[in-house]
Amino acid sequence: MSNRLQDQVILITGSTTGIGEHMARRFVKEGARVILHGRDAARGEALRKELGESVSAFCQGDLADASYAEKLAADAVAAFGRVDALVNNAALTTRGRLEDTDAAFFDRLIAVNARAPMLLIRALLPALKKSQGVVLNIGSVLAHCGQANLLAYSMSKGALMTMTRNLADALGTDRVRVNQLNVGWTLTENEYQVKLGDGLGEGWPERLPAYAVPLGRLLYPEDIAAASVYWVSRESYPVTGTVAELEQYPLIGRYTNHEGDPLKQQEHTDKPA
Repeated sequence: MSNRLQDQVILITGSTTGIGEHMARRFVKEGARVILHGRDAARGEALRKELGESVSAFCQGDLADASYAEKLAADAVAAFGRVDALVNNAALTTRGRLEDTDAAFFDRLIAVNARAPMLLIRALLPALKKSQGVVLNIGSVLAHCGQANLLAYSMSKGALMTMTRNLADALGTDRVRVNQLNVGWTLTENEYQVKLGDGLGEGWPERLPAYAVPLGRLLYPEDIAAASVYWVSRESYPVTGTVAELEQYPLIGRYTNHEGDPLKQQEHTDKPA
């Protein structure tokens, strides 16, 4: 393995499971020190020990709490003395159609998926200015319109995408870069279990129709982690304000409403908080 991230310090929110966990593993292999974050202390500490306590730290907390961003930022800087990159990966993917989306439901998804990334960038800005660092926001292709049963989630990812472009413009003269990956349907362990609950049956990823996986398989968390290395590294300097789609088909029309098709109505990108 190369050392494309040698000596960089990277905070990854929602990094004890799924895509975030795979990022943490890949980044360490590339020479980085990572600050893990999640709500499950046991899982976080176990991953920290596995990665090595000299190259990882763990912070526990709930990003739905508006006051937590300041604490997480302070703890992240204290862990290794600086922060070179922030990956806003944590997100809630709770399903809900319009009739399910009351104020409380909406506010929680927006709090975690859009407000928390903004507050965390705000709190870490002095550290990122000092390191001439980079923010990588993990979004979703659903930001472009979304699915009927993921209204609030899709709205939150649209807000994240706008924030990425806004802050890239605002922070460029501070030498702080902000980019985003809009991720498509990704086969995490949690996503596999969700689809079992939907009745797709064991081994469902091998039976997906060609319209869902034209290249023969879903995205894997490892694919997202591999792509992320470039964006958190110095290799991507001075690119900022980019929103890159990690998908295997054109977006326009891909998520049209297909009532009665359980696959089209159930699929979503899994990025657990």
